[in-house]
Amino acid sequence: MDLKERNNQLLAAIKARLPELERLLEEVSSHWGCEDPVYRFYYQSFKVYGLQHTTMRIVNALRDLAPEGQQLCKEFEEIIKAGSGKKFEPEHNKNWAHHTRPIVEAFFHAGFFLEMVVKYGNEMEEPPDMLPSGWAAVLCLYDLR
Repeated sequence: MDLKERNNQLLAAIKARLPELERLLEEVSSHWGCEDPVYRFYYQSFKVYGLQHTTMRIVNALRDLAPEGQQLCKEFEEIIKAGSGKKFEPEHNKNWAHHTRPIVEAFFHAGFFLEMVVKYGNEMEEPPDMLPSGWAAVLCLYDLR
């Protein structure tokens, strides 16, 4: 399958799951999905660790959109790995940002890509020749650019 076919397949998968993706975006953008957990980072509350669950829900939804055999890009996977699978330990309070900032970073990157697939899933009927930056970023996520 050539690159254009893979791009078409990705957009078709996004469109097929758009209602589900929109609900997820609404949920993760809500007070309890984003506002409160990010505040917990700055308040140094262990509750920021709960963002990992939300992040992985987004990542799994993004992975499910990938054309067959297509992986998410290495850079994204590294960010997700650094910001997931963490368990709070009291000694993390001594170096709070070191332990928790990767959790917030992973959440923001995953959220950005969810926002972009929803935006372009709603706006595009077919992959364009002139790429908007957000769609180009989505193609990079799937190693299609």
